[in-house]
Amino acid sequence: MLVVASDLPQVDVLLKAAVAGIGGTQRSGQVAMADAVQKAISEREHLAVQAGTGTGKSLAYLVPAVRHALGDGGMVVISTATIALQRQLIERDLPRLSEALSELLGREPVFAILKGRRNYLCLNKVHGNAPDEPDDALFDPKSVSAIGRQVTRLHEWAATTSSGDRDELVPGVEDRAWRQVSVNARECIGAQKCPFGSRCFAEQARDTAGEADIVVTNHALLAIDAMENFIVLPEHDVVVIDEAHDLVDRVTSVAAGELSASGVDAAARRCGRLVGDDLSGRLRDAAQGLELALADTEAGRLDVISDQVEVALASVRDAAAACAADLRVKSGTEEDTDRLVATRAATVAVDEVTENAARMVGAFADDIAARPEVVWLDRPGREDSARPDTLRVAPLQVGGLLADRLFRPRTVVLTSATLTLGGSFEPLARQWGLPLADLAGTAGGAAERREAAGGTNSAAESSGAERSSGADGSGWADGATGLGWRGLDVGSPFDHRRSAILYVARHLPPPGRDGLSASYLTEMRELILAAGGRTLGLFSSMRAARQATEALRDDIGVPLLCQGDDSTGLLVTKFAEDEETCLFGTLSLWQGVDVPGRSLQLVVIDRIPFPRPDDPLASARQRAVAARGGNGFMTVAAAQAALLLAQGTGRLLRTIEDRGVIAVLDPRLATARYSGFLRASLPPYWNTYDPQIVRSALRRLASPPDSAASVT
Repeated sequence: MLVVASDLPQVDVLLKAAVAGIGGTQRSGQVAMADAVQKAISEREHLAVQAGTGTGKSLAYLVPAVRHALGDGGMVVISTATIALQRQLIERDLPRLSEALSELLGREPVFAILKGRRNYLCLNKVHGNAPDEPDDALFDPKSVSAIGRQVTRLHEWAATTSSGDRDELVPGVEDRAWRQVSVNARECIGAQKCPFGSRCFAEQARDTAGEADIVVTNHALLAIDAMENFIVLPEHDVVVIDEAHDLVDRVTSVAAGELSASGVDAAARRCGRLVGDDLSGRLRDAAQGLELALADTEAGRLDVISDQVEVALASVRDAAAACAADLRVKSGTEEDTDRLVATRAATVAVDEVTENAARMVGAFADDIAARPEVVWLDRPGREDSARPDTLRVAPLQVGGLLADRLFRPRTVVLTSATLTLGGSFEPLARQWGLPLADLAGTAGGAAERREAAGGTNSAAESSGAERSSGADGSGWADGATGLGWRGLDVGSPFDHRRSAILYVARHLPPPGRDGLSASYLTEMRELILAAGGRTLGLFSSMRAARQATEALRDDIGVPLLCQGDDSTGLLVTKFAEDEETCLFGTLSLWQGVDVPGRSLQLVVIDRIPFPRPDDPLASARQRAVAARGGNGFMTVAAAQAALLLAQGTGRLLRTIEDRGVIAVLDPRLATARYSGFLRASLPPYWNTYDPQIVRSALRRLASPPDSAASVT
């Protein structure tokens, strides 16, 4: 039943009812955000809104999204980066919201979750009507092995599950086992031809999503929907991107390609007897040629392609294309389902090889700075010697793709606790493909930000430009292009200066390349002892995390866990359950830990998280910016470091009652020219360089709790 929009209560009324219905407390930032989202939807203007932890941003975008979906009949897609947030929305936020607002809205909102086809069981494959994965041909799926037992368990689960959703299988299984019972979108032969089409879990999820008001998905599927020529998501006119700070990395990952000799050989084996022996043999020979060429190639970014590698890639491309052409000729005559499935899987495999080889050959234009993609050779270390040498290719920028395929066709709301870098939305807006203030022909930009900070900007006022509240008053828009947008920072309910200390160990030497120095380890030890444990150590590499663990584990008198000791989820659970436990780790912990309370009162960061100097993608992006006259270091490396630093420090304060210390051991955060940009990307913590002040504060926090106390 479609409700007339004018008959629905306004967003402020619905938000108040929603907050009351779930027993929460309405916050000013939440109200401001909800109003801004409603305005963006009604005026078809994109919105980037930064909302600190504790703002209640999920309700702030869900309430106007639901009102739009029920009142205007347009589906809203909510995209997230993590499974945890997807589950929170589907299992908690949306059901409670639906119950709280159904009477005011006239009916209960309908919501659904939709993931990529690879996330669902394929019944056709479960019942043996598809070839095994080539990489797994050396083991019997039913044999008594670790993988075999997992596959057997999957077959048993297939008989009882109602969703076929991998995330509902607890405990989970390895990717190698899951591939035995799943297919991707390209490999699927289609519901009409599949003998299990009427029972297909992926098709059922799509049908359910098609009837929903709100569909929850992930950034990867959103990227596939933008990039592919087939329909992935149901028709929708509004997208809300939560965890938007991760959008570019997820889209880049989806747009990347890879090629290895073993992967090419697996594609040839997929072809098997479906093509002539001469064709499959030619592809296998090309795989061997690629293996030899890569063995003689130095790992890292390839600025120049050697004749040997170019010939090998061209041979792979042409051999795979020949197999694909032969498969397509024969696919039109296939009637046997098993053979049809095998032909489709083989075609997809050789098409992917053809496409990636062609991209790599074509990536080496004469003007290095003008190349749209970068190619590099990934050579595994001794600890991971089972992985093959792999060529990788990725786009330098995805902003053009996002502008054309995501922003122009629909209204987009982007939100996160971390969207302003250096106090501005511009660094991320540039990556998203949105116009910058000084390029949009309006009154946004630096002058408007000065007004937001208390200065004057009569030009902006006279032109009617809107000034957003918060750190960045970006009110620029070019509506004619479909890329008009506005930035809004609604702040945070936390009193950061009273709740947390940002301590920079200015007295330490700059970090070196040979691991953690003795002075860094001593500083960590003293801080952890003062805190009585309760420490999350965020390191720039696993090497550093392991070094610190080995040096301190037997010396600090409290349990110390290190990423890799067990599954990350289990380690975080153990860390949260025991107040004195410490947890050390790297990248996934910088953004994936939510531990409120006394179990986390000290976050230690070993160094500013710049990308590695030899990072192929980041270094190529820096070079491209510099070639256009920009500052490659600030635009790429400093922006990435600022984003991670903001995410990492954000692990400390998860509730209003939390108190603690963020200790950055890297003195460059106090002394380097770029330190102001990095610190402007962080909340306004109370700052100090004095280790004695910090240790005293940590000892006070370790004493019996006093929720009213200030850490400073």
